[in-house]
Amino acid sequence: MTQPEPPALDWSARADEAARSVTRRFGRRLLFLPGTHIAATSWPSGTFRSLTLPWHYWWQAHYLDCLVDAGRRELERGATPRARFDGPGNPSSGRLASRLLRGIQLRNLLTFVNNYYDDMAWLALASLRLDNLAEAASKKGRRRYAKVQRTLTPQLESASTDHLGGGTFWSRQRDFKNTPATAPVALYFARIGQQQRAQSLVDWLDATLFDAGRGLYLDGARLDPDGRIRVEDNVYTYNQGPVLGALLELGGARNLGRAAEVVAAVERHLTVRAGDAEVLRCDGTGDRGLFTGILCRYLALAAQDPQLPGTVRAAAERLVMATADAFWNGSSTSAGTGGRIFAIHATSTAEANYPPGAAVELSTQLQAWMTLEAAATLRRVVR
Repeated sequence: MTQPEPPALDWSARADEAARSVTRRFGRRLLFLPGTHIAATSWPSGTFRSLTLPWHYWWQAHYLDCLVDAGRRELERGATPRARFDGPGNPSSGRLASRLLRGIQLRNLLTFVNNYYDDMAWLALASLRLDNLAEAASKKGRRRYAKVQRTLTPQLESASTDHLGGGTFWSRQRDFKNTPATAPVALYFARIGQQQRAQSLVDWLDATLFDAGRGLYLDGARLDPDGRIRVEDNVYTYNQGPVLGALLELGGARNLGRAAEVVAAVERHLTVRAGDAEVLRCDGTGDRGLFTGILCRYLALAAQDPQLPGTVRAAAERLVMATADAFWNGSSTSAGTGGRIFAIHATSTAEANYPPGAAVELSTQLQAWMTLEAAATLRRVVR
């Protein structure tokens, strides 16, 4: 049964509740090993059954990103045990994130290297944010998780070649370059100071995969046997997010102008009606269950970026807040579920999506958690 929302509950409290729901329901030790943490990909599922399911490396990377979000809020509240999202008797977000990195490495056969460059880019970005969180918390200037970046940066550099005129390969098969890989890699390079390399990737995206008619980035490009470049023209919500992040990180009039175009195009083409508001469309389950949450993460950055015009920031904020509100209002709680369950689509309800006995996927719950964290960064209090 859907529960009425508590009065005067702020967005940080909502994000805390999402964090508790996901970590309690899906989080566990890897094979009972102390000092490890991993997320099951569906609930309910036993520890050993989870090992027989497909390994979703990039879902874990976004789980890590969400824990970093929660950790930043804990730090703002004073980084005391009472500030922890799950209470003083449980680990902090940073501690769980550190254990999760260890769990990912062990589950991925003792390495952070993966067959997909977009997966590695997402983990590189999340671990970099975790490093920044740890540095802010300890104030010791020590990069605790630099090993992850030392391992993954050469992989991402090797995948960013002049083949097809630029861009980043999606996988080790090296037959397809796309936005899902090139955009987060560009953002990562921008954040570690490789501005020229990052800009060249953004330039390739603009030249090859930007659809000027819609103002959005297409999926990818491959070389046909006859030597012609064939563009895959699917448009996915989440692809717009990391491109937006890279444009903002790099700055400059041209990049910021394109960022403003993307925000406007997202509002124009990637929204659906929910009551009196336009909310971001959602794309389903599996990998697609993450898509809208990823876009919200970067729209929240745009909403707070003083480099952008006020109308653009307002549009980005409006999309994040409306989508977060819809996810919250469509969620449900019931005894024995381990907390709140969120809908697959912002326009739906958890009760409709998950009838009694239905499995709940981690990706869809991370999507809602990411969206609530994005709303929390905008520091809005529910009236």
